Parts: sequence; structure tokens; C-alpha cells
Amino acid sequence: MTVYAEVIGDPIAQSKSPAIHGFWIEKLGLDAEYRAHHVAADQLAAYCDARRADPDWRGCNVTMPHKQAIMPLLDRLEPLAKRVGAVNTVVKASDGKLVGRNTDVAGFLEPLRLRLGETHYFRMARILGTGGAARAIVAGLAGEGFTLVLAGRNPDKARALLDELDSGGEHHVAPLDHFADASDFPFDDREGCCDLVVNASPLGMRGQPPLAFDWSHAPPGSIAYDIVTDPVQTAFLKNAREAGFATIDGLAMLIGQAAAAFTHFFGVEPPRKDDAELRERLAG
Repeated sequence: MTVYAEVIGDPIAQSKSPAIHGFWIEKLGLDAEYRAHHVAADQLAAYCDARRADPDWRGCNVTMPHKQAIMPLLDRLEPLAKRVGAVNTVVKASDGKLVGRNTDVAGFLEPLRLRLGETHYFRMARILGTGGAARAIVAGLAGEGFTLVLAGRNPDKARALLDELDSGGEHHVAPLDHFADASDFPFDDREGCCDLVVNASPLGMRGQPPLAFDWSHAPPGSIAYDIVTDPVQTAFLKNAREAGFATIDGLAMLIGQAAAAFTHFFGVEPPRKDDAELRERLAG
């Protein structure tokens, strides 16, 4: 029988995961499949039981709204998934147990690795949004020595998130609309610093309101990083480029987290030399 993995969520039709994993399966010539499977909240426990008993199932990616709800239904959680408080990848172990992992952190950090390998005397990230995606981003950047400014519609929620994920850090919160209007803050010489501005919210996604961010709030040399994937080139990134900042789009994180999951599912690394072709296929 052909082994398979899949992505689950509610809704699920919009997921790009089948295109990504299917591309790699095709390139490697694997006898495997990757599917999309709609699972409603009240079906999640039954889904886990059924897949635990399926010898051909290798695991699944987990998208909204199940990244936290699935955790108590699993047999084990890797330490990072416990720390983040969210699972985006479930793998069946050799003993048949379901193991919850988080590859969102690795996926988010992947396009930053060269920069993070440098020595900086200060690192700061402005993270816009306090939803599920922000959990992995906060955990990942805190682990890389960043001071964080977490902005949301509810600053109390932002503070609670920072206290949960990195209680010992000297982080800050701000209302999201603080960044909508121009600032005349006199940034100091940022040479030797690493500054990020991350849209971790759905704002700017197709069908969602735009993200209001004035780039006078970004220190010189900042990198703009938007995790939105539809559209890939958001107004947030366009405005950042026009203001002279480097940018990273949402496909970088999406492909990065998928690559880590693919290796867990099928026991081989995906052919990353073909990323440009994969991006063209996803854009099409």
C-alpha cells in the first residue's frame, strides 16, 4: 500500500501544503501521497483514533483551528511543541504512538539563519499580532536573543503571551494601532543591530482588511517579514520595499516548516534546490 501524509483543518481547501509536499514527492519519485482532509472540531478525536490504527498513515500537518485542540489527543509532545503550546505536525512514531511537533518555529527562522549567524550587540523585533502564529514567532525569536515588542488589539493578551512564553525576557507590549500613524522617533545608529518587523496577523490576507503600519516606526536596516501567503506580495511588503527595507514573504516560512515536516513523514529531506520552481508553481 502507498504510504501517505496529509494536512487537516477547518476549512482546508485553501491549504498550499498538498502542492508543496506533492511537488517534493514527484521530484524524488517516492511511492507516497500527500492529501488534504477536512476535519471539524467535533471530529478531531475520532480522526486521531482512526489514523493511529492506519498502518499507511505517516502523519499530518495541523492548521487552524486545531493546533492547540489536538495536543491532549496525542500520546507525546516534543519539548518545543510543549513550550510553544501549539502543534502543527503530528508524526506516527515507530511504536505507533502519535507525537506532536512544532515545525513553525524552524520554518519561521529558516530565512533568517544567515543573519542570525552574525554577531549583534542588540536584536529587536516588532511583532504585529497575538494569534496562533505569533506563539511560534515569539518563542523562536526569544530563543535567538531578541527583545520583543508584541502589538495587538488587546495589549493584555499580548502581555499574557509574552509572560507565558518567555517570562524572564525584557519584552514590551503596544496597541496595534500605535504603529498606524507616523512617528518622529529619533533612532540611533543601528549598525551592528538586527531589527525585524513581522506581520504575524491575518491582516493583509485576501479578504481581510489591510495592515496599517507606518514605516517610520522601523529602525534603519530593518527586515520586513510577512507570514501571509495569499497574496504573496502584500501591501505590507510593497510599502516596506518602497521605504528601502529588505523583505521576506510568507512562502519562506510555509516552505521551511513544510520541509521539516516532510522529513519526519517520509524519512528523506526534500529537494530544496528546486525551491524557485516550487515558488513558481505556488504562485501559479
